[in-house]
Formats: sequence, C-alpha cells, structure tokens
Amino acid sequence: MNIRSKLALFATAIALCSNALAAEVNVYSARKEALIKPLLDQFTSESGIKVNLVTGKADALLKRLTTEGANSPADLFITTDAGRLHRAKEADVLQPASSETLNAAIPASYRDPEGYWYGLSVRARVITYIKDRVDPKQLSTYEALADEQWKGRICIRGSGNIYNQSLVASMIAADGEATTQQWADGFVNNFARDPKGGDRDQVKAAAAGVCDLAIVNTYYLGAMINSKDENEQAAAAKVALFWPNQNDRGAHVNISGAGVTRSAKNKEAAVKLLEFLASEKAQGWYASVNQEYPVRPEVEWSETLKQWGTFKADTLNLSLLGENNPAAVRLMDRAGWK
Repeated sequence: MNIRSKLALFATAIALCSNALAAEVNVYSARKEALIKPLLDQFTSESGIKVNLVTGKADALLKRLTTEGANSPADLFITTDAGRLHRAKEADVLQPASSETLNAAIPASYRDPEGYWYGLSVRARVITYIKDRVDPKQLSTYEALADEQWKGRICIRGSGNIYNQSLVASMIAADGEATTQQWADGFVNNFARDPKGGDRDQVKAAAAGVCDLAIVNTYYLGAMINSKDENEQAAAAKVALFWPNQNDRGAHVNISGAGVTRSAKNKEAAVKLLEFLASEKAQGWYASVNQEYPVRPEVEWSETLKQWGTFKADTLNLSLLGENNPAAVRLMDRAGWK
C-alpha cells in the first residue's frame, strides 16, 4: 500500500471517529428523569444520536456547570423557570443557538431574544380556591390578593422559591417596583401561616382548612388530579382554579426550557435535540403526560388542561423575569415574606 492510500485510510478513520463522537449529546437536566427521559429515548430512536442524561437539583446543576467551566461535558442544560435560565445566561455557561426551526416553533415571549435559551413547556401560576368557602366572583387579580378580605386566608410557598420570585418579577414589570412593594406588604399580611412546603402542600393545606386560597402552578394541580395517591386526588377535588388578570395583562406564565452550554462539544446534536423537544410530537407528550401547556399554540391540550378552559396569558418576554429577579427578592425580603 502506497503512502497516498495509507493517508486516505487514515483520514477516513479520523472522519469515522469524529462522526461517532458527534453522534451523542450530554444533557444536564433539572427535570426529573421520568419527566424527560421518555422523550430523550424517542429522540435517540429516531435520530441515532445517543443521549447521556444527568439529573439533579436546578441550582446544584447550575453550580456544577459554573465550576466545570470549559471542561464541562454537558452540551445541553434543561431546567425550570425563566429566572433560572436567565441565571445560567448571566453565569456565562450558555451560548446562543441559532435555529430557524426553533424560532418558527416557539413564540418570541417564550425564548431568549438572543437565542441563549428556549422554552419547551408552559405552566401558569394561578389562584386555587376552596369551592365551598370562596365565591369566585370575589377573585380578580394577583394585585387584589392584598385586599383586607383575604387576611389570614392565603397559602403560598416561601420567598426563596423561584416560581414566586418570577411572579413578583412579572408584577414589577407590569406595575413598577414601588406599587409592587405596597402590594407585597399587604399580601404577606394575608398569609394564613408562615410559608412552608411545595405547591402540592399549599393545596393540601387549603383542603385541610388552613387557608381558603392557594397559589400554585397549574402543573402541580394537574399532577394531583391525575395522581395515584388518593389523598392528593381528594385534596385537589376540593379546590377550583381561577385565572387572574383576565381583563388586563393576563395570567402569569412561566416555562421549562433549555439552552446549549458554552462548553458544548456536540453543539449540532444539542440543537437537533432542542428542535426535537420543540416538535409537535414532543409538545403533545408534555401536554398529555406532564399536564403542561405546550409552547406551540397548535398542539392539543390534555383533557385535564381542557377542563380548566382557555385563558389569557401574559405575553411579557420571560427574559424580564430574570432581569427583575434581584429587585423581586429584595422587595420580598422587605415585605417580610419568609
């Protein structure tokens, strides 16, 4: 074999190795394995691209990405809440991912203006109320929850929860910081107890008579309604959902989403996975299995979501939730929101 043939074979081997390395994508996911792995397996089946999945707590994974820096093996970071995605962008662990497919599929309000992250599913933060103790005609807006009539009647998670921080950040965007501070002072005064537990715990507390209103993400209420746990089902059956701010900006919504990491060695595969997760097929799975609203407006909702009816959603670009987060946290602290 002459030297030219040997070089050609060597080049072919190098190309094959490169292709083999590219045919995988490493994912850090703050979503529980059961809520993401079925889709990743389907992506592998259709594309031939292997997905290596690491799951963990959102803040811990972000810290890991930051610590690993350029040496991180992660290609794609999946997490919940636009506030966390903004933190990842600010921490410089993401890079822009330009994709006409993603821009066409995902509304502008559900993605970073510069392409650093894209929303993959939607949930609203809503008011739930005990059906035999509250007349829904008494309810109207988030702002009205500071009214005297709700003193000692509201359950909600603590101020350290990103979902609450993003809700307050959205109110700062809509009403201004000074007005939102006044609201928070009155709102905290209406708590039935010091905040504790997760969203499901707020519904359970309301069902047990601790409070009359519980502020929760729709995703959690949907999960309780469809739970195999009879106690969760019973608690969820005692509450009804109310869509706030339907006569002005709309109900506050947030997302789960993902971004390509700055350290990505398999960027092309990561973008392909993002595009798959934004496909109609994957979006339909989110709706039917996870009780989340698809980011694509044409995708059909689950039966549970349909039962809650259509609603007007706030169209605020969710990047502002991250930008307003520091102000929201300071505001909540001043209000005494524990």
